[in-house]
Amino acid sequence: MRLPCLLAAMFALAACHDQANGGGAGVRDQITAVGSSTVYPFTTIIAERFVAADPQAKAPVIESTGTGAGMKLFCAGIGAGHPDIVNASRRMKAGEYRECAAHGVNAILEIPIGIDGIAFAESKRSPRMQLSTADIYRALAARPGGRPNTTRTWRDVNPTLPAVPIQVYGPPATSGTRDALAELILTRGCNAVEPGAAELGRRDAEQHHLMCTRVREDGAYIDAGENDNLIVQKLQSNPNAIGIFGYSYLEENRHIVDGVAIDGVMPSYQAIAAERYPGSRPLYIYVKKAHLDAIPGLRRFLILYARNWGQDGPLVRRGLIASPPAVQSRSRAIIAGETALNPATLPS
Repeated sequence: MRLPCLLAAMFALAACHDQANGGGAGVRDQITAVGSSTVYPFTTIIAERFVAADPQAKAPVIESTGTGAGMKLFCAGIGAGHPDIVNASRRMKAGEYRECAAHGVNAILEIPIGIDGIAFAESKRSPRMQLSTADIYRALAARPGGRPNTTRTWRDVNPTLPAVPIQVYGPPATSGTRDALAELILTRGCNAVEPGAAELGRRDAEQHHLMCTRVREDGAYIDAGENDNLIVQKLQSNPNAIGIFGYSYLEENRHIVDGVAIDGVMPSYQAIAAERYPGSRPLYIYVKKAHLDAIPGLRRFLILYARNWGQDGPLVRRGLIASPPAVQSRSRAIIAGETALNPATLPS
């Protein structure tokens, strides 16, 4: 009895280890994905269609962990114990790729799936805010101009704004939406009003972060976690607050909340697609090439994604902004050719 049990345990361990490295089916027969709460609903739709197309297939497991936390899970290794896909609301960073490579994850498909906008929203009972990137920087940066932020109301930021407390519900530091807030909104606002800020960013990234993109922690900005639907609920109960989340959540909750114009542009499908809205950003999924042969259906899952991200597809109906045709073609080519990304192109 002891010998058969020992042999069975050895084979199970070998299958788990060799699942991706050796191309065998291994011990996991369902797709797993982690990462961005913004991309989560789109990947979930594809998972639902994947099962509908093949009722015998096991339902993919999709988790909303935030982009940063998802990258850590994704990069931790190859094999059954590690996810196949990470959803991302920003590009992978060079440091994250190095972490991946250190754990044997060194052939990765980078697939842009569409465009999103960082939407600022308010309750329908709110005082109808219109903000600039400079207003947002002055309200949310921890040390605007290198000095501690002492503003308490929006009128302190800009005399044309209402005298209501600055209360902004937004994503945590692990979120790609938070990274995009820093890059697309706070940096733009800081560079617009602080002399030499743009040059500082090129010369000293850490000092630029301290002045421009580090978010205050005195209660004006409220970390609402990775659940964007929770932010919508908080706006309902607090009409003076503003929420920050992906455009798809604004589109889904138009009956509850309104978008806030940034630099005179309302968040809309057309404005984001044309990159007129300041918070426009691409969305991605990253896939381990080693898992394509190991995980049943993973290739079909990617092909299904490509079939549904177009202008008239279900992902756009859910709030995704379709990428330009040339970007869609490149993404399809990456899937068809299983082309690994070039790490030299990644941001630091």
